[in-house]
Amino acid sequence: MTDKTALVTGANKSIGYETARRLGKAGYRVWLGSRDRERGEAAAAELRQKGHDVRVLDIDVASDASVKAAALRVLQEDGRLDVLVNNAGILGGPVLAPSEEPVDVIKDVYEVNVFGPIRTTQAFLPLLKAAPRANVVMVSSGLGSLGGLTDPANEFYAINILGYNSSKTALNAATVAFSKELAAADIKVNSADPGYTATDFNGHSGYRTVEQAAEIIVRLATLDENGPTGGYFYDEGPLPW
Repeated sequence: MTDKTALVTGANKSIGYETARRLGKAGYRVWLGSRDRERGEAAAAELRQKGHDVRVLDIDVASDASVKAAALRVLQEDGRLDVLVNNAGILGGPVLAPSEEPVDVIKDVYEVNVFGPIRTTQAFLPLLKAAPRANVVMVSSGLGSLGGLTDPANEFYAINILGYNSSKTALNAATVAFSKELAAADIKVNSADPGYTATDFNGHSGYRTVEQAAEIIVRLATLDENGPTGGYFYDEGPLPW
């Protein structure tokens, strides 16, 4: 067991839940972030039955007030945060051609997928700095890789979703920016691609399990002082930006 704490946003189901479970199993006190209190409590109850130290944290990453309130609660109860996993994300509306995707839908996607992790990282930064050293993981996607999406041989080349794909590219850029600033504070910031995973997000059409998806996220969340920062990784190693 450790005395370390971790926050996983969007953790009441799927990859976020599995990430919370894995961190709990590793001995972390886990703050299970959820927009829906009832679903969060149900997920936390399952994890507590497995013997993990889990607390539900009401947090809507698209809301400044919600994120600030969440950070204040963790400050009051723990005083620090060793791991922040920015997992919460949305796909947006129906998949449409880029020329047909409404700008309002794209804005909604960016509010959660890009501005959400940014505001959450900013709000929790004093808590991350209060830890001896800390890790931040941005849960990205292979669809955020410009190198991959411009390679006709890539398996996802044909998936051309303007809002979602570009939001993950922007999130990767935020990873680089935060990693450069926070290196001096011994806070590592990396992007993780969990791969095409069977979740509610894609109608369970993915070919990877949530257990497989959480592997790279947990690996980056538990890096030691010799680990990388400012990188973009999947199970087998670095991805092209």
